[in-house]
Amino acid sequence: MTPDSWHLTHDVDDFLARAGDFLRSRPALHNTPLTDIEKLRAHGPTGPDGESALLGRLESGGRVRAVLYLTPRGRLGLTPLSPERTDALAARLGSLGLSPAHVIADLGTAGAFAESWQRHTGAASRPFWRTHLYRLGTLTPPRPEGRGRVVDGGDRDQVVRWCREFCADVGEQPSIDLIDAGAWDESRFGDRHFIFWETPDGTPVSMAATTSLVGGMVRVDPVYTPARLRGRGYAGAVTAEASRAALAAGATDVVLFTDPDNPTSNALYRRIGYVHVADFAGHAFSYGAPQAG
Repeated sequence: MTPDSWHLTHDVDDFLARAGDFLRSRPALHNTPLTDIEKLRAHGPTGPDGESALLGRLESGGRVRAVLYLTPRGRLGLTPLSPERTDALAARLGSLGLSPAHVIADLGTAGAFAESWQRHTGAASRPFWRTHLYRLGTLTPPRPEGRGRVVDGGDRDQVVRWCREFCADVGEQPSIDLIDAGAWDESRFGDRHFIFWETPDGTPVSMAATTSLVGGMVRVDPVYTPARLRGRGYAGAVTAEASRAALAAGATDVVLFTDPDNPTSNALYRRIGYVHVADFAGHAFSYGAPQAG
């Protein structure tokens, strides 16, 4: 074994047996790999066109230092890496002929990998996502009138409609495409647990969802209030309700992502007890047409 080497596999269970402790060691920072890889484990690592997910762990000195995963839909997820290691990884993945659609990682890693990927493969990159990661400290729920309620089967149409409206607000076209195609279960919302905030007369006015507990972590995502109902404290109330449910389910780390350009939502989450942890980013890749021979 080289002193610093990537071990790649398509076997999710073997990967988790070897790298699971590393992922669980920092559940807030690793929240996206934890949920994405759990989804691969639960639903199978093979996509609709037969592509298999690729997973990897970086070992040095007998310890796991970082992980990667490339989903059948082309998402490359990375845990934090130095620029030197992102460059070596880009060279390794490029030599395998892989073509990820985008990379998601902490801000520094995502940017460094995008630069390395362009240098090694010629693929152009563009930033498409930047976010703050928050972790719940001491929950301080607001107190607007109303109550939280776990959604049931009769709420499905409203949940789907509100998730689509949320995606339209944030420009999340791939999720809109899946929802419109009737592929709700394949969307990122299909395995979420939803809560409504209702006014005293039982009218739903806001919605939050959580991921399932994995590695001691639950992520609140998404939070949505229709535009006409904003500014009344409903988003804070439903977020606090979802956070309380996550703690009751045994979560040690409750996290959420926020738009850095939305000072209102960032202030709201801080008021109810969330603390900024790190920044994350996504870069999309485009590949030129092959040259004629």
